[in-house]
Amino acid sequence: MKYFSLTTLLLVCFIQINAQTIAVENYQQNFQVHIKHTATAVKIDGIFDDTAWAHATVSSDFFLKFPNDKETPKLRTEVRVLYDDNFIYVAFTSYDSGKNIIQSLKRDIGHIDNDGVGIVLDPQNQHTTGFIFVVNALNAQSEDQLSPNQSDDLSWSWNNKWFSATKRYADKWTAEMAIPLKSLRFPSGQKTWGINFLRVDMTNNQYAVWTHVPVNFRIYNLGYTGALIWDTPPQSPGKNNVLIPYITGGLQQDKENSNPLKGTLNAGLDAKLTLTPELNLDLTVNPDFSQVEVDEQVTNLTRYDIFLPEKRSFFLENADIFGEYGIPGFLTPFYSRSIGLDKEGNRIPIIAGARLSGNIGNSTRIGLMNMQTGAKGGFAAQNYSAASVNQNLFGRSVLKGYYLDREGFLTDEQKEANPLDAWGRNAGLNFDFINRDGKWGAWAGYHTSFKPGISNKKNYITSGFKYDGTNFSNLLDFGSTGTNYYTDMGYVQRIENYDAANDTTIRVGFNHIYNSTEVKLFPTKGKILRHTFSLEHFIVLNPDNSFNERNHTLEYEIIARNNSSYSISAENNEVNLLYPVAFTDGVPLPADTYNYTLFSGQYNSDSRKQFSYNLMATEGSFYNGRLHTIGAGFIIRNRPHLNIALQAEYNLIDLPGEYGSSELLLITPKIEVNFTTLISWTTFLQYNTQQNNFNINSRFQYRFKPMSDLYLVYTDNYFTTPLLQNKNRAIVFKLNYWLNM
Repeated sequence: MKYFSLTTLLLVCFIQINAQTIAVENYQQNFQVHIKHTATAVKIDGIFDDTAWAHATVSSDFFLKFPNDKETPKLRTEVRVLYDDNFIYVAFTSYDSGKNIIQSLKRDIGHIDNDGVGIVLDPQNQHTTGFIFVVNALNAQSEDQLSPNQSDDLSWSWNNKWFSATKRYADKWTAEMAIPLKSLRFPSGQKTWGINFLRVDMTNNQYAVWTHVPVNFRIYNLGYTGALIWDTPPQSPGKNNVLIPYITGGLQQDKENSNPLKGTLNAGLDAKLTLTPELNLDLTVNPDFSQVEVDEQVTNLTRYDIFLPEKRSFFLENADIFGEYGIPGFLTPFYSRSIGLDKEGNRIPIIAGARLSGNIGNSTRIGLMNMQTGAKGGFAAQNYSAASVNQNLFGRSVLKGYYLDREGFLTDEQKEANPLDAWGRNAGLNFDFINRDGKWGAWAGYHTSFKPGISNKKNYITSGFKYDGTNFSNLLDFGSTGTNYYTDMGYVQRIENYDAANDTTIRVGFNHIYNSTEVKLFPTKGKILRHTFSLEHFIVLNPDNSFNERNHTLEYEIIARNNSSYSISAENNEVNLLYPVAFTDGVPLPADTYNYTLFSGQYNSDSRKQFSYNLMATEGSFYNGRLHTIGAGFIIRNRPHLNIALQAEYNLIDLPGEYGSSELLLITPKIEVNFTTLISWTTFLQYNTQQNNFNINSRFQYRFKPMSDLYLVYTDNYFTTPLLQNKNRAIVFKLNYWLNM
């Protein structure tokens, strides 16, 4: 394709630009911390009275990261680091006025909206993968892995045992960390690691960082790490082998299918085994995910299934090596929710699984995974295999390839009924270029699928580029998806088109062009912190390049210095509807061309307050009718122990005559009680008339030892029509124990 060749040419040009980037290459000359060995023990209590700390170098003079990167933080932060044969020790002193803003004591809450400190480590010093450890001022821990070119919000899904303590003083608070060396994957003899420190000061609404990370990048961006220089290069700390057995049981009742109350008892095992200092093997036998929170429901006003995020920790850990192909949330060959869950979110039993991941050499990262599921009802047992290799090139760029294989254990009758269910395979190659300072990027990829009897129209080709500057950013992406491009282990948002008149689904490939342009202005004075103007274009063509759909969205957002925000947008759509579609219980809309425009507005108050709220509204035309949407929510806090949140959304789809109207109501209260950093109780309710479901999920968690938990979970589902008629309910306990070998 012509545009594919053009983008490839642009990509080569960007590689040449990479050689011209000088300033960020010298970062580790300007930002250095020398770490010294200590032979004396360091007690993790938040009190720096150990004699070893007196000999540690102090790093301070942080840079402001948010709300801008031009000023100096209002409050001073000091950091010291040490190590012994087993741990890296970190000591933070955060000066303040004597008060902290802590929204929650839950583990893995992250660094957003909480007074806290953190450390970023890049043991390979390749600026592509690393780790982040965060603790808030009341010692709630969070940790995660950092993936190549990390741009999305962190999931905080990576779990490992480490130790921390905090202490409050009149004019400051302190945090002390001990991070086990054996939990970090690093090559023996590596004298220089990448490192950074971060500080969140919510009273002044400021995020600060030790090196100068530009405001347009994430605070944990690995391209801007300083140098951690060891007095003696660390050697391999030995194997980090962990066994995590669990036992679970409970009572379940399924009234919808007339199944009586029954008791259950089950057990399983997870294991984390170190094969080399940089290569880990994760095993799971009969995994149980009953403690995982339910999906947060949304109102779906599109013609396609929505993308729901993965929440199961086994699939989230190292997910980037399999999942960062294509466009996450729109088109990706690997989507872990295809394993062990059906499209409605119902669980399919997983018998066992294994995942090998890590580095082989300084520049090569691999991932291998195999999962075996059992049969359930009419759903046959399946085997899922995935392999991915990432090769670092030109500094931060990555050449990566993958192979996916799903094999179904079908009966002869099932194979005859649908031969395509027998197996499905995918393979692809992608090159992601990013220059040293992270501002320029480009990509090109070729993906193909394999299905019984299919030999054409089975490819997905993509290319594009982006520029991410402080005041201006732009992204342009092209893609071509064949009608017979199947992703048995993936997700493609719009290839399946539902024909509501004939109750059938038709596959139609598509070509797409997506462009996003954003301009940001940062006033130096006044109440406004940032103005953002954004313009998005999304154009979809049929396989023969005839018009299918376009969307143009113009948005203006204001972020105020008091942490509140306002936004307004206008969205114009034109759709050449290929098949009838139903949004109400009336007659489906006929295949035709529709042009409609929607206007939206939203306000979010200061989230630092004990009481915060948001308001939103959408009004305009919708296909051949009208759409009216209003939404509101609030959070009441008794920090840090109690959070009560309520979000509600009402949609009225009003179509003319026989096409009908529909009222959709979604109400989602959530109550979170944090007794301590070890004990919490969260209750989540969802009333969704579109799904005809009212769900209650209440979870009690007690962390009785590091990484060892007791869960007690109650779930209950009802129909909204007829009102509160019970579908099913269950009460389940789970006990897991983290055992270091």
